[in-house]
Amino acid sequence: MNGTIHPAAPHHLPVFITAPGDTDVLMVIMAVFLLVAVLAVGLLFLRLHTLPERIAHRSHKLQFEIVAVLGLLALFTHMHIFWVLGLLLALIDIPDFGTPLRRMARALERLAGMAPEEDAVGATAEPDRGSSLPESRPTLVVPAEGEGDAIERPAAVASAQKERANA
Repeated sequence: MNGTIHPAAPHHLPVFITAPGDTDVLMVIMAVFLLVAVLAVGLLFLRLHTLPERIAHRSHKLQFEIVAVLGLLALFTHMHIFWVLGLLLALIDIPDFGTPLRRMARALERLAGMAPEEDAVGATAEPDRGSSLPESRPTLVVPAEGEGDAIERPAAVASAQKERANA
């Protein structure tokens, strides 16, 4: 081969055209850029995918486990409805009905004089610290209407004691 340039070829070649046997710098730069772009998009996708789970965890939702399972289902099945359901569930505050009902049950057990039930953990339920209800309540003897017999009824608790018990 001779070293002369063909007369139709341009005398000044662009930067991205390399000589035979040289390293193609533009290809190396684009390969690194492509690798970084794929990793960045993957991280963005995973951050977006775990958004419902992070919202539920940050706000200490009761339904955190359900949101996490819906996120995993969305990831493995590629059904986006699971992700949307998880996001909606993470944003909605489900009211806690259990705590007030347990408090009412404990208060009724105390009023009835029964021993407190064991919690799910195994420890006995602690009575409210602010409660100042007496252990044994005095009874009033009130005659029934139209009858001379007396019926024993519990004495009324002072309103201050009721207010402290409800606080």
